[in-house]
Amino acid sequence: MDSKNEALKYHEEGRPGKIEVTPSKPYSTQHDLSLAYSPGVAQPCLAIKDNPADAYRYTAKSNLVAVISNGTAVLGLGDIGALAGKPVMEGKGLLFKIFADIDVFDIEVNTKDVDEFIQTVKRIAPTFGGINLEDIKAPECFEIERRLKEELDIPVMHDDQHGTAIISGAGLLNALELNGKDIKDIKVVVNGAGAAAISCARFYRSLGVKREHILMCDSRGVIYEGRPGLNAEKQEFAVRTEVRTLEEALRGADVFLGLSVADILTEEMVQSMAKDPIVFALANPNPEISYEKAMHSRPDIIFATGRSDYPNQINNVLGFPYIFRGALDVQATSINEEMKLAAAYAIADLTKQPVPESVKMAYHDPAISFDRNYIIPKALDNRLISCVAPAVAKAAIESGVARKTIEDWEAYREGLEHRVSHDNGLMRLMTHKAKANPKRVVFAEGINLQVLQAAQELTAEHIAFPILIGDKAVILDKIAKNKLSIPGVAIFDPAVETAKMEHYTARYYEKMQRRGVSMNKAKLRMLDPNYVGLMMLECGDADGFISGVYSPYKEVFEKAKEVIGLQPCCKYAAGMHIATTKRGTYFLADTTVNSHPSAETLEYVTVLAHDAVKNFDIEPVIAITSYSNFGEYRLGSPAQIQECITQLHAKYPEILVDGEMHASMAFDKELRQREYPFSVLGDRDVNTIIFPNLSSGSVGLGMLQELGSHEIIGPILLGMNKPVHILQMGCQVRDIVHMATLAVSDAQQEEKRDMCRI
Repeated sequence: MDSKNEALKYHEEGRPGKIEVTPSKPYSTQHDLSLAYSPGVAQPCLAIKDNPADAYRYTAKSNLVAVISNGTAVLGLGDIGALAGKPVMEGKGLLFKIFADIDVFDIEVNTKDVDEFIQTVKRIAPTFGGINLEDIKAPECFEIERRLKEELDIPVMHDDQHGTAIISGAGLLNALELNGKDIKDIKVVVNGAGAAAISCARFYRSLGVKREHILMCDSRGVIYEGRPGLNAEKQEFAVRTEVRTLEEALRGADVFLGLSVADILTEEMVQSMAKDPIVFALANPNPEISYEKAMHSRPDIIFATGRSDYPNQINNVLGFPYIFRGALDVQATSINEEMKLAAAYAIADLTKQPVPESVKMAYHDPAISFDRNYIIPKALDNRLISCVAPAVAKAAIESGVARKTIEDWEAYREGLEHRVSHDNGLMRLMTHKAKANPKRVVFAEGINLQVLQAAQELTAEHIAFPILIGDKAVILDKIAKNKLSIPGVAIFDPAVETAKMEHYTARYYEKMQRRGVSMNKAKLRMLDPNYVGLMMLECGDADGFISGVYSPYKEVFEKAKEVIGLQPCCKYAAGMHIATTKRGTYFLADTTVNSHPSAETLEYVTVLAHDAVKNFDIEPVIAITSYSNFGEYRLGSPAQIQECITQLHAKYPEILVDGEMHASMAFDKELRQREYPFSVLGDRDVNTIIFPNLSSGSVGLGMLQELGSHEIIGPILLGMNKPVHILQMGCQVRDIVHMATLAVSDAQQEEKRDMCRI
């Protein structure tokens, strides 16, 4: 499958598009429906009629943003029309939701007429708490935004203009702090005169850059006083100067901001700039000068691009979700300059704070700290929402555009952190971590089409180096027939790799000869690709192992125990799934391995789950569930759990775990505190559930998989001596990619075996 077809399939499969509307209130009974619609709905209608501000209390307006475009400047595609731009607008809605829990309706307005567009937006504005204008070409976008801001009483922002300005402005502040220059003294050259460039130049003035110190260039050269044909926005930046070309403008300049075209900036131009130059080359997908050339040009450069594969990515997602979040939370009437400045300063300040381990882990850089290669936070930094949104909300209140105030800022920050917990970011973090240091993952079922599709994605995204076991001719034929692209993929064909197979067989026989395995039996077992893959892992020819697409879980697990074994400190393994829900991320164990666990087994399962959750940089809060609450019953599994809890509290006081308890007691902390105030869990939200046996684990997991819009990741096999993960039959390509990603993460943390405490 080529990238075009893969993208089309992504948008088409299942429910078409990327966003949906889901009910937020109960609707299962006639009484519920009578409240949701007629006759009950009349009451909030009348309340809003009497007091329009009540719309924020009784409707989705308080958390609803419109992403509106006419499709005249869509990404790098240009004027493709309103309807063709809809996938981009849906994508923007997805980003609003996953980063800031903001609901979105995307609206495509089929007109290029400025007055018609403005009138359309004004007529639908009462529906929304804010409006994000998107992909509207210049110069029309300036008038559209200006007039809508003047005529509406809700926040309006054209992100193409202000998002880049705010994020690059934060980067500029930090870059200047690093090179010791005063913003009032610097000379800035802006190449490009579109919406983003104009807005950036304006915002830099707000930050303190002097108007006369900004030279702006367009495709015709420097914008100077008296140059004919300038529109109003360009005229704003026309200066009195004899300089006419970009090359001349850059001589002695402190800052270059590029929002133009690729490769327009040469090494010689960069070398002509002042000491400690700041170069923001933001043309996408290819910057005005490549990272390699920029770094080669001079050692004192501070360099940023719009790309994620280089340091210092100027990414709008660092701003717009959190700016609107703060604006909505105080029911702001606009997004003003004070709010934008507050966002920029908050982002700049966050960069100088100690970086969480989760971010270092995601980018595989244990040394991330404020320096020339880190002047802006990473996009996956979970602290952004609790840093930027409060700063914006506070600026709205202080500047007088907020309808609502916030009294308890600490509680507000905590609420923001809970709004967007790890459920949205967990696999993104793990993927970034894997991509920073990919490992070799062997797939025993290499001839399976789903495995091949997963291998394509893993290769294209640089997550892992797949090794496919199977008949090479068959695999290559499947790749060709299904139009897959897996350049350079490693294929291990046992019929061809005779020398390796002899080595694996000998090693397996040596390992198993005292366990009743003869050489003939060893040769027979090595006909099984699962044994081959496990021996590749055991011998160091692979870093992780994946199977289970059509191989029975229990059979593969027994083979893995035989060949790879458990960690030296472990007597038991365990299976864990991750469920990402609207309430947050939950870790569920044991869901695959131990059918009737003893108290000792449950102890191992709990400690393995605890350490696994910690590896995701999440503090585990663990409940061991049962049909009994804290000694209500003294026989059967409750008795085993009680013994387990006693041992855990005595041996591992640092593990926050309690039980036995009903699932409802685990998830309802208010009920738990009221009925069982002695519980060590206190007011903490449980995020890890230990099931009393495999039956309950399997049933609970199955219900989650079939009911609701939960994403289930797993099963993750815990306690093995090396990274082994066994899929469940019926899995999808996405599941295979997730498990391979986790296998890479496991391989990157081999030292965890030295930390085993059981």
